[in-house]
Amino acid sequence: MVRKQTKQVSAGTLKIGGGAPISVQSMLNVPADDIAGSVAQAKALEAAGCELIRAAIPDQNAVRLIEAIKKEVQVPLVADIHFDYRLALESAAAGVDKIRINPGNIGGEDRVKAVAEACRVRKIPIRIGVNSGSLEPHILEKYGKPTPEALCESALYHASLLEKFDFTDIVLSIKSSNVDTMIRAYELASEACAYPLHLGVTEAGTARMGMLKSAIGIGSLLQRGIGDTIRVSLTADPVEEVFAGKDILKALGLCGGVKLVSCPTCGRTKIDLIALAKKVEAALAGCPKDLTVAVMGCVVNGPGEAREADIGIAGGDGVGLLFRKGKIIKKVPEEELLEALLAEVAAG
Repeated sequence: MVRKQTKQVSAGTLKIGGGAPISVQSMLNVPADDIAGSVAQAKALEAAGCELIRAAIPDQNAVRLIEAIKKEVQVPLVADIHFDYRLALESAAAGVDKIRINPGNIGGEDRVKAVAEACRVRKIPIRIGVNSGSLEPHILEKYGKPTPEALCESALYHASLLEKFDFTDIVLSIKSSNVDTMIRAYELASEACAYPLHLGVTEAGTARMGMLKSAIGIGSLLQRGIGDTIRVSLTADPVEEVFAGKDILKALGLCGGVKLVSCPTCGRTKIDLIALAKKVEAALAGCPKDLTVAVMGCVVNGPGEAREADIGIAGGDGVGLLFRKGKIIKKVPEEELLEALLAEVAAG
């Protein structure tokens, strides 16, 4: 797929836009006054492969999070600011790598200018976060409701407030809980500007439904080359957001790692394929090799249907076939299939 070329910004060591790999981010959900808990969760996100961590900074006390987290974690940190521009200034002074604000809700132009200048001096990018619940009254009056056009216009309006002070290290996010609205809003933004886009479906829901909505919204845009960084917003442990984001990228071939294909099973299946597929998925979750691994239920859709897989197994009656690129290597007893498959993956 051909990705749209966007402006590149840097959040600490992380490059966003301009052809850089699409990054996966998440947000801490531990209370902001729990410093130790926030640090522990940031470490867990780092271990899961999160590439950008956002923390809410609701008050002066929460600014302490920045130094505490950056001391323990190498992942770049984003300060999430609402209303009080002074928190953005203090977060910048504390060494945060990126700031998320709505320029329109932090006060007059002098305050926007102060934040822009503080970020410019320290080379800190600003993410403008717009969603269906944050539209300005004049835009809502114009469109009547949070339409894609309204969301896009709001994002560009906020960007113009920063541009007025020659600040253009901007990332835009234009989120909605309605998948179709979100997709169209990002399409419009991609057509209208070259700022890098942070993709996400806001308030997507619990792990099951939230993952489905995010895969549709984020995945369809990425497939058309739109988007530079993503967050899968789930009412769940933030670590699950990271795994979900990585899986979306993997499914689209936008990052490395093992891609698992497995059949849905049918009446021909003679082995416990469902349990086996789950074990294979868990065992290979952290494998960095760029391989397609097939776990198939029978010889009908085994080596033949999955011949494009680098390595695979196909079930029989208490036994299975181990194969590479459709070529059978050997028969393996059912109880040894997992071990045999993992050994073949390890071998190359």
